[in-house]
Amino acid sequence: MYIIVIGPPGAGKGTQAKILEQEYGLKQLSTGDMLRAEIAAGSDLGKKAKALMDAGDLVPDSVVVDMIASRIEQPDCAKGVIFDGFPRTVDQAQALDAMLADKGRKIDAVIEFSVDEEELIRRLHTRIQQTIDAGKEVRGDDNEETMRHRLKVFRNQTAPILPYYESSGQL
Repeated sequence: MYIIVIGPPGAGKGTQAKILEQEYGLKQLSTGDMLRAEIAAGSDLGKKAKALMDAGDLVPDSVVVDMIASRIEQPDCAKGVIFDGFPRTVDQAQALDAMLADKGRKIDAVIEFSVDEEELIRRLHTRIQQTIDAGKEVRGDDNEETMRHRLKVFRNQTAPILPYYESSGQL
């Protein structure tokens, strides 16, 4: 089973994806987590991704698609995948469909999360405070200016994939 969770940053996609992961035995793949792991490892991909992510921009499609293509072949993805943060563009959605079709697979469902923008900003402030209270380092992209930019990027680049999935009856 292949499920996509889509929505603006801070909407709760990752939280709900973890619940689906436990319930159905699927593997949650968060491109954000995968890229942050590359950043932590200090890889070339991580260095490039960090600069883009800190500015609130998207990592290029080709990089993310290649990373996902490699990852879904791992044994822990055998039962299926919940895509969290991917696809983010129509080009990525089309590439994912083609990639899965080549393997005789398809997207089974797309779940959209819709949350008011000011609520998302409130959640961001709460997350920052909880991180500080826990004595942890706040992510470079966890600030209101970057969040507003990420929301704009979502509206302009990611939201247009909703009609793509709606037309196929998957949304």
